[in-house]
Parts: sequence; C-alpha cells; structure tokens
Amino acid sequence: MRKALKLYIILFFFVLPPTAIAQNNFDLIPKPALLRMDNGLFRFKAHTSVQVSPEFRASANLLMEHPAIKEITIQKINAKDPADILIKKATKADQLSPKAYSLQIRAKGIVIKAWDAPQVIEAIQTLLQLGYLQDDPERLAAAQIIDQPRFSYRGLHLDVSRHFMPLSFLKKYIDLMALYKFNQFHWHLTDGAGWRLQIKRYPELTEKAAWRTHVHWKDWWTHGRKYTDRGAPNAGGGFYTQEEAKELVAYALQRGINIIPEIEMPAHSEEVLAVYPQLSCTGLPYTQSEFCIGNEQTFVFLKNVLDEVLAIFPSKYIHMGGDEADKRHWKTCPKDQALMRREGLKTVDELQSYAIRQMDIYLQSKGRKLIGWDEILQGGLTEGATVMSWRGEEGGIRAANTGHDVIMTPGSYLYFDSYQTDPRTQPEAIGGYITLEKVYSYNPVPAAIASDKVQHILGAQANLWTEYIPTTEHAEYMAFPRALALSEVNWTPPQFKSWEDFHHRLQSHYRLLQNLNVNYFRPSYNVAYRAVYNAADKTSRVTLTTEQNDPRNIRYTVDGSEPVLSSKVYEGPFDLGKSAKIKAAFFWDESPIGPVLEFDVDIHKAIGKPVQYISQWDGYAAQKEQTLTNGITGGLTYHDGQWQGFTEPIDLVVDMEATQPIHTIAMNFMQTIGPGVYMPGEMEVLLSGDGRHYQPVGKVMNDVSPKEARLTFKRFELSLDQPVNARYIRVKASNPGKGYLFTDEIMVY
Repeated sequence: MRKALKLYIILFFFVLPPTAIAQNNFDLIPKPALLRMDNGLFRFKAHTSVQVSPEFRASANLLMEHPAIKEITIQKINAKDPADILIKKATKADQLSPKAYSLQIRAKGIVIKAWDAPQVIEAIQTLLQLGYLQDDPERLAAAQIIDQPRFSYRGLHLDVSRHFMPLSFLKKYIDLMALYKFNQFHWHLTDGAGWRLQIKRYPELTEKAAWRTHVHWKDWWTHGRKYTDRGAPNAGGGFYTQEEAKELVAYALQRGINIIPEIEMPAHSEEVLAVYPQLSCTGLPYTQSEFCIGNEQTFVFLKNVLDEVLAIFPSKYIHMGGDEADKRHWKTCPKDQALMRREGLKTVDELQSYAIRQMDIYLQSKGRKLIGWDEILQGGLTEGATVMSWRGEEGGIRAANTGHDVIMTPGSYLYFDSYQTDPRTQPEAIGGYITLEKVYSYNPVPAAIASDKVQHILGAQANLWTEYIPTTEHAEYMAFPRALALSEVNWTPPQFKSWEDFHHRLQSHYRLLQNLNVNYFRPSYNVAYRAVYNAADKTSRVTLTTEQNDPRNIRYTVDGSEPVLSSKVYEGPFDLGKSAKIKAAFFWDESPIGPVLEFDVDIHKAIGKPVQYISQWDGYAAQKEQTLTNGITGGLTYHDGQWQGFTEPIDLVVDMEATQPIHTIAMNFMQTIGPGVYMPGEMEVLLSGDGRHYQPVGKVMNDVSPKEARLTFKRFELSLDQPVNARYIRVKASNPGKGYLFTDEIMVY
C-alpha cells in the first residue's frame, strides 16, 4: 500500500478546471481533496438500481435520502446486471489510502469505492450534498472526487440538561452533522439543571432530578434552583428513555456518527445530590454540587449508572466531565480526609484525580476509554484518559506532549453559545464573541506541540451549551452555519484552506439549509472595522468588513456625519493621517440596513510611548506592554488581543519621553456583566514633570449602571480647561464591581 499511498498524496488537493454544464453546483463543504470535472451528465431514473458489495449494504440505504431518488433497488454486486450506482470495496489497483473514498460520476453511472463502511458513508453524504446543491437534483455533471479527512475525530456537542431537546430534533441535528461529515456527537446528558437519561436502578433521577421548578434555565438559576416531581403543573424538563436513547444510537451509527454520552462527576451533580443526598459530604440536599469522594457508596452509584449507560452506548469513549469542582467540602469532610490519608493524597486536586482514576479503571475493565475536560489534569492525569481542552489550548498542549490523546475545543474558538455578531443586536447569550470567520481560522494543532506528539491531537469539537438557548430553533441559530466552518477545519489541511473560497461556497449552502428547514444565523449586515497604526508614516489603515458577500454596499463618512446613499462607497482599506470619527453602514437599495457602525480612529501623542504598570494585567495580556499605546483600539470582544484585562484597580504611567502640553486624556472601557466585566467607578488623571511628584488634574465618573446587562462601551475622557506641561501621565481606574476591567488604549492629545 505504500506505493499507492504515495501516488495518492501526489494527487491530493489538485483541482482541475471544470468543463461541465454551468448550472451544476459542486460547492461542497468541506472541500474535497480532489475534484475533477468531466464531460457528460448523469441522470437519475425514477427507478434507480444500486449494486453493492455485501459489507456495504447497510450503508447504501442512506441513498434513499437523495432528493432525486424516488425508488431504489439494492442488491449484491452481480457483474452480469448493469447498475446505475455501484458501491464496492476498493482494491490495490484503485490506489486509495485506507481513510479515503472515491466517487466517480459518469453519464452511464456512479461508482463509489472505499476500503471500509465509514468511507462509504462519507462518499454517500457527498453525493447527497451534491443533490441538495443542484437546481435540478435529478442531474449531476460528470466528475471524479477523491477525499479523506485530516482528523479522525470531528465532533459537535449538545447540552440537553439546561434545556431539554426532543428526540426528533436530535435526529435532525445528527442528519446535518452527517451531511457535513462530523462523526462524533457528544451528548451532554447530566448536569445540575437536570438529569436526562433513564436509569432503571435509580428511578428518582427521572422522576424528580429531571424536573425543575422553572422551564427556562435562567429563571430556575435565579429563583432557588430547586427540583420538583414529574407531573407537577409547573415542572420543566424531560428525559430520554433507554429505548429512545438506543433508537438514537442506531440512527446515528447508520449515518457514520458515534454518540459519546457525558455523565458528570464529581461536580455539576446538584440534581443527583438533591434526590440522593447521602452521596454528598453534608448528607443534606441543596448544599453542594460535588459527590463525596470518601463515601464508598458514591462509586457504587456511579458504577451502577455506568453499567446501564454502557448497555445503551457502544461508544469506545465515555465522557465523565471532571470540570469546575468546588473542592471546599472535601477539605473538611471526615470521609474525604480519611481517604486522603489512606491513599497518601496531599491535596484535594489529587483527590479529584483519584476519583477520575477509579472511573477510568472501571471503564477500561469494560473495554472503554474515559474522556474528561482539561481539569482532569489537576492532581495528575490518569493513564489512558483522553482530554478535552476547553480552557484555551494549554491543557491540550500539556496532555499531548505527555503522550495523551486530546480533542481540542477551546472556548475562544469553538463555544457556539457565544455571540456570533455584534451582541447588541442578538438574543441574550452567555457572552463571548466568535464569528464564522474566527471558527474557520482555527487550527487544532498548536505550534507548541512537539512534532512527534502531533498524532495525539485527534481533532476538534464545538460545544453548544444551552443556558440561554431554550428552543430547538435557537439551537440551530447558534450552531449553523458555524458548524460548516468547523467541518472544514476538521477535514481540510490548513495549507489548502481559504476563507475567501469557503465564503464563496457557503453562499450555495444557505439555500440548502433553507430547504432543510434549518433556522440558521443569517449573515449579518453589521459592519465591523479594524484600524492598524503604521508608525513609519504615522497613519492608521482602516478596514471595513461585513458578512454579506459583497462589501461594496458599505457607505461611510470620516467626519462623524450619518452615512447616506451618496456617502463614499467602501472600495477597500484606506489610510487616515489624523484622528477621525467614522460612521459606516451597509446599504440595501437606498437605505441602510442594520445598525450604523460608529468608532474613533485615534492618532494621538502617546502612540509608541512606554507604559509602566504599577498594577499588572491579569490573564488577558493582549499585546503586553505595547497594548495601551499601540494605536489600535479593541473590537467587540475582549478575546480579540487588543483589550487588556485587570482584576485590581488600574494604576499606569505613560512616559511621553519629553515635557509637552497635555490637554486631553482618554481611555475606553467595556461592560458585559455575564462573564463579570464591569466599568470602573472612576478614572483619575495625575501629571508630573519628574515622575516622582504627581499633581491630580481631574476625574471622570462612570454613569453606566453596574446592572446594565447589554454589551456597553464607554470612553472616559478628561479635557483640561488649559493645557498642562508634563512628561509623565498617571491614570488610575477604580474597580467597584470586583470583576474584570478591560481597556484597550490610553489616548493623549
């Protein structure tokens, strides 16, 4: 096979120019490795015959979903009988790598070749997608496709604890996953907001722990967080019977998708401990979220639960959570402390690791493998465990470099519960800001991973947590089309990806999603900006963008006036040599559609000047010491690398490097209280000529309510009645909210 594989790689990603009829659409997502258009046209018949190698007969049933196929006949391969579609096992002569498939469309028929069933399913999904893309799905242009994925793990997650989703929606979700070549569905079944899987040995889990006093998570979270009985008039929640779960497993497997169940432990278990409080440290309901690790009955319970879970799910992987444990109870619990002494455990981190290890040993005894969030690294990672790296990439890097398998799912790129456009225009979300383009830009293999450890990165997964997603329509809105961007991240090597090409192909998939009744996020008309200062010529280059396919419908002004149809048309990035207030909007016909973007380009005296940090940033370094005087303002998210975060009151000194008149000092701040980001109470300015003796010159008070939940920006600007000569400018900002302060620039005029 080595010679054949070598030849295949030579062909990989070589795309020949199309010669087929123009109306045929091959805007496939993810982009295939090899796509070669040929002359000719295949026409589906009213009665289509399919001949199949015996091992692929079950997979061939998926062809029934093609929009052009009314009736098919599936039979074993018989060389004497002609067939419209032929699906057969590859041979060495086909020169296919083990993970590849070949799809050949010709006028006289379609031929699919692969080594194994997963690749046959991928080929069929490509054929189905082509059918959905055509104006006339009964005709396909002749073409040859050879394709294979970059990663073996291509995942989507769905949290059904915070808001229960019906089985019918889960099947639709899986259908869409399969169409875009995902192969792992991470089903988050248990959490404090509700237990969602029937466990026959513990009926209270679905008679009470699956039901809460409020339908919407936010109402429940802010009104006592109590559970109620199934059948109570105001009960909100639900659960899946074991038969329903088995039905979904079979449905997914037919489409090449494995379902990974998540059973949370040792934390996020309030619902369990409310109905079985004897498994907590206190022995009382509603007192903690973590199991008592020192209680032997905890592991009896968890193993009994797993026995029923394993009987439902054939998945090699079982997710055990392991994240966000509040370990305070363990520090004082007699049972936990006794266990720590017996096992020689020095910290409660090691106690958590002990608990994870017990579950890992049990799963391995059953032929399965444990997956956990990256907190399972605390106290030592259990041998054989797989890490999902969600708190950035650091945990995944550390795990991979020590020889553990990793699935990358960092919150800054792949948390689909984050806003996807200007939060001020969107339904309430948990926070964050992750655009379609940002998802597409992600590379699951960080540079910090050693070259001989790269194979431990299995792939990437997006997570859809549903605290603020109460309906199936809203879930679709948050997942699509960002899931399409991730499908190409997982499938296509980075050197062959192109955002512009993907964005062009995506335009065809909007109609596809409409035809499948998917409530996807429509591309925003909002205008976004980027202003980058060039120190060499002392100008700022301004770039305006929109998610619409043609940005030339943007009109803008640089004098603070409202944009109108006769305003300047955006043709591309432009340079400004002085400060300006820019307003821009996307125009549809003669009127702006969507909000008017307003921002300042500040070319000020402090650009490039050194900053002394009397108080240090915390966690969000942005561009470190260059951040606050680099001439670049932040955007709509504190994850964009220009907003610097502080948890202590801000105290900074700008050295202007020469005594000069100072008239105006300004700083920008943001507030988004969901993740704990607040405005300062006040900004104070002090000036000095020698850097030792400072004179207070004024304060700017905050007027934004700390209860304002919408994303809010405020420019704190102090203008002096008369300029003051000074070299050193000291700025202070108080932190009454005790959360994060985020600022992006210190502007001096």
